[in-house]
Amino acid sequence: MEKAKADIDYNDPVITIRGLEKSFADFEVLRGIDLDLYQGENLVVLGRSGTGKSVLIKIISGLMRPDKGEVMVLGKDISKISDKELQELRIRIGFSFQNSALYDSMTVRKNLEFPLVRNRKSLTRKEIDQSVETVLDAVGLSHTINQMPAELSGGQRKRIGIARTLILNPEVMLYDEPTAGLDPITCIEINDLINEVQQRFHTSSIIITHDLTCAKNTGDRIAMLLDGQFQRVGLFEEVFNTLDARVKPFFEYNFIQ
Repeated sequence: MEKAKADIDYNDPVITIRGLEKSFADFEVLRGIDLDLYQGENLVVLGRSGTGKSVLIKIISGLMRPDKGEVMVLGKDISKISDKELQELRIRIGFSFQNSALYDSMTVRKNLEFPLVRNRKSLTRKEIDQSVETVLDAVGLSHTINQMPAELSGGQRKRIGIARTLILNPEVMLYDEPTAGLDPITCIEINDLINEVQQRFHTSSIIITHDLTCAKNTGDRIAMLLDGQFQRVGLFEEVFNTLDARVKPFFEYNFIQ
């Protein structure tokens, strides 16, 4: 499916990062990066394994603290807010984990109900049921409602993981390697779903990947993370219109070999 034109407000950043640094012992992972995510935008962060992509979204979601720099998420500086404020902020951020992070002992219904029961204690049973049905319909898996995660394919587990993230109506979506480990046809389906979520739920998203097909099909902008910094940011064609020896082999591996 061809990506529909997104309604992006480039005057309204929902995430602003300035001078972000993060190290582990003597290893500098992020070395003073700057980045903006705008309202309604799908922004893809590309890079090789171990370049700090997942560290970045863990910092954005407050799962990890930065060493230095400013990270503003939905108007809040995550390094300065209280634990209570951070918990409230996380409800507004959807984190789609690479492994889907479903509870194997719960049915699909119970997996989807869990964040609602935990964070929306005033909801009635009817409202919970409606929310579950809405997100299952959004990911095209209404028929799996009473199945266990072990009965689902890898692609279905990814979709249910995204549905569980959507059930709290997040303003920002963070996707960690959404197509990792999937066959090519299922990858296309997940890419299409990411775009459908953007259009249907009006989310702003950061998509972490090293899959250039995912990047090209879902990203309104691409940010290439190299040597701990964003070296190239722009449209897909702009990022890869270069002879940079760090970038060119990345493209050739995905699209030529």
